[in-house]
Amino acid sequence: MLEFRLSHVIEGAPGADGMPTPFTDHPLRGRVLQELHARPFAPVGVPGRLVHLAFMAADGEAVAAAEALGRFCEGLGLPPPAAEARHHRVELSGLRLRWERHSEFLTYTWEQAQGAEQAELPAGEGRPARPEAILSAMRSLQTPGELIAAADVIVRRGELEAEALRAFFGTDQLAVSLFDDGTAAAATDFRPDAEGFVRIVAAGAALDPAQAGALVQRLLEVETYRTLALLGLPLAQSLGPALNGVERRLTGLLQDMAQEPDFNASREALNALTALAAELERDAAASLFRFSATRAYFELVQLRIEALREAPVPYAATWSGFLGRRLNPAIRTCAATEQRQDHLSRKLSRAAQLLRTRVDVELEGQNRDSLALMSDRLDLQLRLQRTVEGLSVAAITYYVASLIHLVLEGAHEEGLPVNPMAGTALSVPIVLALVALLVHRIRRRHTAK
Repeated sequence: MLEFRLSHVIEGAPGADGMPTPFTDHPLRGRVLQELHARPFAPVGVPGRLVHLAFMAADGEAVAAAEALGRFCEGLGLPPPAAEARHHRVELSGLRLRWERHSEFLTYTWEQAQGAEQAELPAGEGRPARPEAILSAMRSLQTPGELIAAADVIVRRGELEAEALRAFFGTDQLAVSLFDDGTAAAATDFRPDAEGFVRIVAAGAALDPAQAGALVQRLLEVETYRTLALLGLPLAQSLGPALNGVERRLTGLLQDMAQEPDFNASREALNALTALAAELERDAAASLFRFSATRAYFELVQLRIEALREAPVPYAATWSGFLGRRLNPAIRTCAATEQRQDHLSRKLSRAAQLLRTRVDVELEGQNRDSLALMSDRLDLQLRLQRTVEGLSVAAITYYVASLIHLVLEGAHEEGLPVNPMAGTALSVPIVLALVALLVHRIRRRHTAK
């Protein structure tokens, strides 16, 4: 057997034995490795009572909430959450708080142990009130934003009986399923009570704290994520009339295009299409995150239900069946609205391209006509220029001949034997030829440039 040993160690991060490893860690390696252990299942006492609250929180609100939680912990002499912490647990006397920070919301999950005398399910006016200790502790914390989900969970031993559940919830419209291969069961009506809490009952004959913790956490995630998934539905419904208006205006513009309008009408239609496309893209950009989040939360709901290994009971709908019957149409509405936005955007782009092509062709025709007109004008200018050149040659010849005639007359007056008239007549052809040659050379020189 061969034995391999490192003969030397390069300075780096500490290894399992406390010695530095021979490698340099990636800056995000520790954070990535801890992600798998970021939200472990916390044991839940059986019987027990949990109050779960989820608040929408932007970055600033989440930071303020973490600071408020830190002050709350320090006031009780407990360690505050670490900087940039995504989750924190607080152990109080008879209470336990689990605080979690998500991408766009925060959750506060309070747990209070229940005595055996509180394990039964009362009905009507005997329904157990929310633990005052939890409500009092929550009021002392700074709420980060708007409440989006609230759940009240009762964990008990034993079986869930149909009559007891109907009496407790006060309705026959229940979602009840066996989970974890039938070892546990959970029931809810998904309706907020008078205080705004959705009540959930979880039970099992041999439910231990670890199993109860895993079951309750997944049920709370289902309740939170299904609420967040439905946030896209009001947005999709509000975008419907706007999309109908865009479709009608686009249809009218396409009909106008089919009538072969003139250049000005095409430009006006192109401007109208551009404004319509800008309006559509504005709404699409504003709804992009919400629709993407809706798909992601819906997938998380499905994954959590699958992880619970659900089985039906004979007297009620299952959790997946109850949620699917109500969630699926909402998710499809959001998806259909997003698809309409995408299809309308492509149609507007094609229509704008067609109009732009028509405008370009009409511009080219106008440019062609303008160039033809310019060519005619240039020909006219050339003819005028040649006429002017001819007149210029005649004028210059006349001027030079007049000078020669004056010179000859002066010589004749001085007694020289010259005939001014004859001399002038003889010089005219010579001057004319020389002036014409000079003008021709000047024109050729300018043409060559």
